[in-house]
Amino acid sequence: MSKFILSPSILAADFTNLGESLRFIESKKADWVHIDVMDGSFVPNITFGQPVVSALRKISNLQFDVHLMIENPQLHISSFVEAGADLITFHYEAAVHHHRIVQQIHNLEKKAGISIVPSTPVSVLQDILPFVDLVLIMSVNPGFGGQTLIPRCIEKIAQLDELRSKNGYNFRLSVDGGINNKTIGMAVDAGADVIVSGSSFFSGDIGIDRK
Repeated sequence: MSKFILSPSILAADFTNLGESLRFIESKKADWVHIDVMDGSFVPNITFGQPVVSALRKISNLQFDVHLMIENPQLHISSFVEAGADLITFHYEAAVHHHRIVQQIHNLEKKAGISIVPSTPVSVLQDILPFVDLVLIMSVNPGFGGQTLIPRCIEKIAQLDELRSKNGYNFRLSVDGGINNKTIGMAVDAGADVIVSGSSFFSGDIGIDRK
């Protein structure tokens, strides 16, 4: 299995002590921290906002991989950058002017990502692929942690990896949802180079040995 970037999701962390959870992530030599921002509208849950990102930023130098699962993401880009985001990923399904949002993020000197849910085909992304730094494939229906990976989503990773190679694109390929020690190999072999893991990471099921 090829080397990959590990981005543990604090959605599965102990909410009563996020600082300690962040230190645990660092102790396991993870590369990034995945922060799921949910608004209770685009997805059926409400999680973290800018104050939490800002508080965590004060105690960590890891790259903050902020995933906006919210409607009208363009209204909140600047505030999440100010809070400490290094990479901001928004959903194709939650916006209309995708290129404009990517430009907005880049103008703030941060990396831009775009994500699709399991029911959205890869084909919708073709016009934005030259401009993004990351594509995030949701391999579960977003909104809750601890779900089982939808196998068909692995095919999307392979499709995007082929497009990336064919066209010389530089975006990273990330996968989020149901990633554990049984499914990580499929995702990485298909072309994923960023692995988001929540429950499995914090239970010790994934991410300790990545040689």
